[in-house]
Amino acid sequence: MEGNETKPSVSAALARRVLLQRQGLADAPGRKIYAGGVRELIERMGFVQVDSINTVERAHHMILFARNQTYRPDLLQRLLERERDLFENWTHDAAVIPTRFYPLWRRKFARDRDRLVERWRTWRREGFEERLDDVLAHVERNGPVMARDMTTERRPGGAWWDWHPSKTALEYLWRTGDLAICHRRGFQNAYDLSERVIPAEHRADAPDHDTWVDWLCRGALERLGVATPGELAQFWGLASVEEAKTWASGPAGRGFPRVLVGAVDGSRPREALAEPAVLDTHADDIALPPRLRMLSPFDPVLRDRKRALRLFGFDYRIEVFVPAANRRYGYYVFPMLEGDRLVGRIDMKREDGALAVRRIWWEPGVRVSSGRRQRLEAELDRVRRFIGADRIVFAPGSGGPD
Repeated sequence: MEGNETKPSVSAALARRVLLQRQGLADAPGRKIYAGGVRELIERMGFVQVDSINTVERAHHMILFARNQTYRPDLLQRLLERERDLFENWTHDAAVIPTRFYPLWRRKFARDRDRLVERWRTWRREGFEERLDDVLAHVERNGPVMARDMTTERRPGGAWWDWHPSKTALEYLWRTGDLAICHRRGFQNAYDLSERVIPAEHRADAPDHDTWVDWLCRGALERLGVATPGELAQFWGLASVEEAKTWASGPAGRGFPRVLVGAVDGSRPREALAEPAVLDTHADDIALPPRLRMLSPFDPVLRDRKRALRLFGFDYRIEVFVPAANRRYGYYVFPMLEGDRLVGRIDMKREDGALAVRRIWWEPGVRVSSGRRQRLEAELDRVRRFIGADRIVFAPGSGGPD
């Protein structure tokens, strides 16, 4: 994306408000939502990341709850397990994805067949290839199966994450499309043949390569508003940066205006593609709910940490894998969104029937007014009710109410 012509400027304020709007955070959070609304929301967002950590509630549920306080986990379960409007597979990580996108994933499945074999061999998961036919035949004969239903033998000296060959075979067959997750029990996946899970109308052939890359790049730009080729590639985690660059410089990508996107710290603007509607929008045109909300560490607004730093001035790192003594904040800390600002972070956990607040950190320059405290307390009470806790408990020195 080069050229000396004058390019329109997009301020960081506009870019972040467009992002929040397109990722569902400008919607009225108190408006009643039903299963159809959840499906439409996920289609607008593109996908919702799934993660097993459950300090307060699973990441996918917290992501959706941040957008609508009437959301409940059974709505997502219904769409996944009964209506089959959503399926689980891989974007940049495990995710819930609209089933009508499934043909696009069939190209990813084909691409991943050899890549995963080589990668997993490197991770010392030898032997799973020999189990693929047997595991697939077992599922075909017996129906849905969980990893715990297969052999639990582990390579001698293997760690907890070092899957046994049958578990690895299940994961591989899922990642490459022969199997699909048909339901969960707790956080345990049950796998079945894809043709018994994915409705026939969504099992069309994969598009050709160029059509696939075009869909991915257009879809990412639609959901980000403005983005560099690298950000387009990173959004889904399917196309490579080189493929996105080729698309951006080709006939399809050249149809989108080039802009210079500012940063909150005043650093040099970055050249990016923009959806045309962005150029006709001002930051003040996008109204955002004034309430304070807790974002999952895996929220799509935050996943690109560098982009979040440029647009919000918010430096975030999840410290799950950081030794406790070296953590700056805490194990699993939720950023706090107020309007279009990330105003702080909170370490909270469901514990003994309560929502326990361990510590609150406000960002530099954020005034902790009585109104802001009231918004914090109101949101904590919404989270408490969402997770079924009976009270909120603040640790001494947490920064919360005495």
